[in-house]
Amino acid sequence: MSLADKLTTIRIVLIPVFVSLLIYSQSYHHLRHIATIVFIIAVLSDFFDGLAARIRKEKSEFGQVLDPVADKLLLFAAFISLYVFRETLPLDYKMPLGIILVIVSRDLIILLGVIIINVLKKQAFMEPSFLGKMTTFFQMFTILALLFNSSFFPWIWKGAVFFTLASGVDYFLRGVRVLNGNDKTFNP
Repeated sequence: MSLADKLTTIRIVLIPVFVSLLIYSQSYHHLRHIATIVFIIAVLSDFFDGLAARIRKEKSEFGQVLDPVADKLLLFAAFISLYVFRETLPLDYKMPLGIILVIVSRDLIILLGVIIINVLKKQAFMEPSFLGKMTTFFQMFTILALLFNSSFFPWIWKGAVFFTLASGVDYFLRGVRVLNGNDKTFNP
């Protein structure tokens, strides 16, 4: 395994740690701060695994699949946990259900699109787009804003929803171009 793949694996391992700390922070409020630190470490591992892969030229098929899966697992776990425990966590703001529905729906539609493209075209090159990267950034920033009780949380989650919807439309249009034979790449 390359360094980038190891960092991605660490991000996956941190997911149950983060969720467990959130669960126990309902009774022990100081654990929310530790959960926030764990989430920050997971976010930084996302940045550093990409950096390591580029600098060390260690891009692998395994990493190209595992990295976005790790991102989705981390974000799904964070959004769903913060919604489920919204009434018992010591936070000033609550996670709106609409955010989760938009994020999960977009990713399920993209997954369905990738499956359809791979079945019909037998291959699709996957590389993240700018809008996809902005979506991930704003989604992670939304979680951090909530965990930090930031007064900017309502504005940040609206940015996350905007980029989630914009990238969803972009990926849909790219998928249509691939299916029509006008493009050889699909970048979710």
